[in-house]
Amino acid sequence: MSEASPDTAPDTAQETSMFSLDDMGANQPQALEQAELDRLTDELIGAFKSVFDPEIPVDIYELGLIYRVDVSDDRDVVVDMTLTAPGCPVAGEMPSWVQDAVMKVEGVRTCDVNLIFDPPWDSSKMSDEAKLALNMF
Repeated sequence: MSEASPDTAPDTAQETSMFSLDDMGANQPQALEQAELDRLTDELIGAFKSVFDPEIPVDIYELGLIYRVDVSDDRDVVVDMTLTAPGCPVAGEMPSWVQDAVMKVEGVRTCDVNLIFDPPWDSSKMSDEAKLALNMF
């Protein structure tokens, strides 16, 4: 039996890939690096700030309508959001506006927007910027 020398050892270096193998050998996405997650976060906030409730001259992010955002390692985005009132006239349209804005963010693969009403929205969820814009101080 001959021993493998360093010159004949198989190359075990792997190229960097978006995917890694899990314990069962299936391809799994690698975790997003912090810099990429920070970039996505900033750009997602910008996307949310581009969507406005037509009855209120403040974007949905500053209004506090975005409750939760999950970004998977595959860059799939799930948004839980609410409306200022369950009977809001744009209740049927607002989720698609948010989805369209999110899908413009570079690198986002998919986006699902869930409309939730628990906890109910109230003005305490608004940022100071929104309160200032609406003269609520």
